This record gives sequence, structure tokens and C-alpha cells, in this order.
Amino acid sequence: MTDDVVQAVRIRFDGRAPSYDESAMHRGLADAVAAFVDLAHVTSILDVATGTGLVLRALRDRCGPDAPRMIGVDVSPGMLAVARHALPDAELIEADVRSLPIPDASVDLVTCVTGLHLIPDTPVVLDEWARVLRPGGGVVTATFATSDPSRHHQERANAVQAPYPNRHDEFCTPQALEDVMVPSGFSLRRHTYWTGDDETLLIAELTYTRG
Repeated sequence: MTDDVVQAVRIRFDGRAPSYDESAMHRGLADAVAAFVDLAHVTSILDVATGTGLVLRALRDRCGPDAPRMIGVDVSPGMLAVARHALPDAELIEADVRSLPIPDASVDLVTCVTGLHLIPDTPVVLDEWARVLRPGGGVVTATFATSDPSRHHQERANAVQAPYPNRHDEFCTPQALEDVMVPSGFSLRRHTYWTGDDETLLIAELTYTRG
């Protein structure tokens, strides 16, 4: 079943790739995440479910010539083709993020923006993040949030029509996010909210402490 989900996500986002960057919400969110990220002591960034690389692009624009090493992983070759055009110096890899082709303890920061709700096997994914992070490393996520129960009910109803699950409930509040992340060794350090195009996103920084 999970492989079917990954294939459905790949097909859906291959189709969205040519127009994805036209979304003001996605561009604005990428800028907000780049502004939120604490880049002190960060020399390498892994963007999980990177899509067209909007977050890496925003971080590159923030840092200029001093930008950290940038790696992006995604299952959609169509989205990665757009990212490669925009980010010729980044390392962009087509792979299932449940098995990252990244060495142990090799990155300082993992980012995942509007991707967690689409990825199966969340504990496996979090174990992979923990594996690739260097000591003292951290994670920044952006997940869909809502304080309107009626709207959230409609979003869940719409998700039934999608070719894959949209598991927004698991990540839509700081407490829900912590409930998912803490068993894998991550703790919530700080968070904020960003709103654009009538969508509210929870942007969160989490730290990881090896056991």
C-alpha cells in the first residue's frame, strides 16, 4: 500500500511541476521558512520533499555566496527537473525519502515543507532524519494548520478524493506535531504561524538529541 501511495504522489506532482511555482502561497511560504531558519553553524541543508526547490532557492537568496551546501530529495522527476534548472549548484536526488541516499551524520539541518502529510511511514522517515543529522542538528517543518473545525472537516472530506492520503490532522498543531516527533527523539524548540492565500501554516523548529 505504501508503495502505491508513493507512486500516486509521484504521478500527481509530475503533473503539477510545470505550474507549481506559479503559486504565490508556495513562494511566500518558502520565503517565510527561509527567514525563520536559524543558520548559525549550518554548513549543509537537506530539504526533504524538495519539489521544485523553492525552499532551497529562498535560502540561497537569503545567504548569497555564503549559502550552505544544499541537498534536495524528492520522488517526482518532473519537480526535480524544475529544481535543477533553478538550482544548478545544488545536489538534487530522486529517491524515496524513507530511504535517504545520504551518509550518516552528514547534514546540519533537515527541512520539510508541506511534505509530511504526504509521506507514508512517518516513524521510518524520522529515523532517517535522525540518522543523517550531525550532533546538534535540527529540523524545520511547515505543516498545514487550521483553527476552523468546519474548514478542517471539509479539507478531510476533500482528501478522500485525492489519490493518496492527506494526513493533516497529525501535524496541524504544535501538540500534534510533538506527539509525532517526540517518540523519535525530536523536541519542539520554537514555532510560528504564517498565512497566505487563506492557508495557515505551522512553521516549527525541532532539535534532536541522540540517545
